[in-house]
Amino acid sequence: MKSAALVALTVVGTVAVAGIGYGAYQAIAPKQSGYAEVTKVDPIVKKWQEPREVCQDVAVQRQAPVKDQHRITGSAIGAVVGGVIGHQFGGGSGKDAATAGGAIVGGIAGNQAQKKMQQNNTTTTTERRCNTVMDNKSSVEGYQVTYVFDGKEDTIKMDNKPGDRLRVEDGHVITQ
Repeated sequence: MKSAALVALTVVGTVAVAGIGYGAYQAIAPKQSGYAEVTKVDPIVKKWQEPREVCQDVAVQRQAPVKDQHRITGSAIGAVVGGVIGHQFGGGSGKDAATAGGAIVGGIAGNQAQKKMQQNNTTTTTERRCNTVMDNKSSVEGYQVTYVFDGKEDTIKMDNKPGDRLRVEDGHVITQ
């Protein structure tokens, strides 16, 4: 019985010494596994500009095409009206001069009246006008993650946003 007690006491003593030695080792050796605390997460953002065409319909006003470019119609009508009015004045050869003068002045006035009418004669059409604008685009390419493990701070790049802690195995952060 003494020998069984001695063996048991030896085993317990050996386990106790090994446990104390392992505890001392853990106290002085850096941790290799466990969880790191995430202290900061910054998105890595890629930015660029992308062209885009913008079109709109616009009302455009232009002078209508002129059919009587030399305004002959206005001159002729003005000359006839001016001649008729001029014929109302004077007598004898003066009547002929008044008629001729009225025809000349009426022709000039009719020409100018037709010119003004032609200038005010416009057409409105709708035209499509386009131009290129630059749109600002961005996308998150990953995350710059700062963490603390075993009292030391470090930073890594991760594809996905982490939670509050990261798994550490054999001194390496597990990112997947």
